[in-house]
Amino acid sequence: MPTPLDRPRLEEMALAYVARFATSAGKLERYLIRKLRERGWDGEGAPPVEAIIARHVELGYIDDAGFARARAGSLLRRGYGPRRIGQALGEAGIAEPIRQDVRPDGAARRQAALALARKRRFGPFGGKPSTDPALRQKQIAAMLRAGHMLAEIRGVLDAPSPAAAEGWAADADDDD
Repeated sequence: MPTPLDRPRLEEMALAYVARFATSAGKLERYLIRKLRERGWDGEGAPPVEAIIARHVELGYIDDAGFARARAGSLLRRGYGPRRIGQALGEAGIAEPIRQDVRPDGAARRQAALALARKRRFGPFGGKPSTDPALRQKQIAAMLRAGHMLAEIRGVLDAPSPAAAEGWAADADDDD
C-alpha cells in the first residue's frame, strides 16, 4: 500500500503535475483530491489543496484564461463547435465568464465546421456528390455531436463544391 501523503509530498506532486501538463485550477484540484483519496492524508489538519492551488495560480504556473484560449483554439482547429468547446472547458473547471470570453465568433465557427467537413469528408469534400438522405442525416448527426449549430452544418453540407464551402466560410459575418 502506498504511503500516505503529507504537505511536502502533496506540493511536490502538484508541482510535477503543472510542470508536465497544461492545466487549469479545476483539473489540478481533481488530481490532488484523487491522489489524496488513493493514498490518504498523514499531515496535520485538513489537506491544503486550496492553498497549494492558490500558490500555483499566484506564481503563474496555472492560468485558467490562457488554458481556455489554448484549449478552445485547439478544439476549433480540430473541427469542434462551440457547444463541445464549452463542455470541454467546463469539464476542465473553467469558470463561465472565461468560457464566454473565449467563445468562438461566427467566422471561427464556420472555419471549424469546414475543418470537420474536410477531415471527415462530409458534404462537398466527399468526392462524388451524394443525394442519399440517410448519409446526409449521418453527417448532420456527426456534426451536431461535434458541437456545431445547425446553421453552420447546413452551410457547409449544402455547398455544391469545396471552393463554394470555403467561400461560405470566408464570407462569415461575425455576429454571434
